[in-house]
Amino acid sequence: MVKVIITDYPKVLSRDLQYEKERIAAILADAEIEIIPYENKEQWLSQVKDAVALLTAFLPIDAEVMDAIPGLKCIALNATGYDNVDVAEAKKRGIAVIPIKEYCTEEVAEHTIALLLALARGLKHYEHDIDVQHQWEYASLSGLHRVCGQTLGIAGFGKIGKRVGKIADALGMKILVYSPTGKTVNTEPYPVTFVSKETLFAESDFITNHMAVDAHAAPFFDEEAFNAMRRQPYFLNVGRGAAVDEKALIRALDTGRLKGAGLDVLASEAPDLAASPLIGRENVILTPHSAFYSEESLRALQDISCDNVGTFLLTHP
Repeated sequence: MVKVIITDYPKVLSRDLQYEKERIAAILADAEIEIIPYENKEQWLSQVKDAVALLTAFLPIDAEVMDAIPGLKCIALNATGYDNVDVAEAKKRGIAVIPIKEYCTEEVAEHTIALLLALARGLKHYEHDIDVQHQWEYASLSGLHRVCGQTLGIAGFGKIGKRVGKIADALGMKILVYSPTGKTVNTEPYPVTFVSKETLFAESDFITNHMAVDAHAAPFFDEEAFNAMRRQPYFLNVGRGAAVDEKALIRALDTGRLKGAGLDVLASEAPDLAASPLIGRENVILTPHSAFYSEESLRALQDISCDNVGTFLLTHP
């Protein structure tokens, strides 16, 4: 009997896990499927030591974890990224790492544009005026500009970056793209100009991050990057928190090098919001890593990740 463990931080497991158990069991009739929340590392390692497959999104899976699970064959991710997994170590040990290729492109692109428009139109300011001050006055905020005609810099031009570009083009924005893979040929049915990262930083009114992250690389958006943003852009991150030097971001906000920021991810997946210097700023909008979420995307996430586990173990007994 193979042992499949669905595991993550307790809050992440607040979904219909019985559905996932049944989905896996429909493929692997003899599987033992357990749900184990991660609360204490030592305790967790003792609980998952017999696993043949792990299904997780955010837990870091490194050599220590692999050492503790000698029979591990498969790490399935109910996420598109795999930066929490030491892929090189897994490859050395013959452990399959299986992320989801696609399930939430539309949601993340829509969330990106929602953050962009909310910042550009001062919605957080007006919401505070109305809800707290009971003030009905458009002129309480100055310096708004129409989005049409402004420049959006997209860092990373995969599925999500391309979809964001398409929506932004429909809004009348000029699209600049920095591709970390060196791509320079546009195959999209809307105009895109590929540029260096330096040009992206210098010429964008909005900058949005959609790049994959190497867990061992320094943050792409660091002090030097924010210093190079000449037009005081709005900065959006719905990609990976590790792509951003958070202290440098805060300094850029404090010194006015950024007009504002819309962030769906932070450096930590369990941030101390009470102590965060990003809280309480009129020009910063935070969302709790929710860009992926809709009823449709969540069901696709469950279906695909469970099918990945079941199919792999069925074909690699």
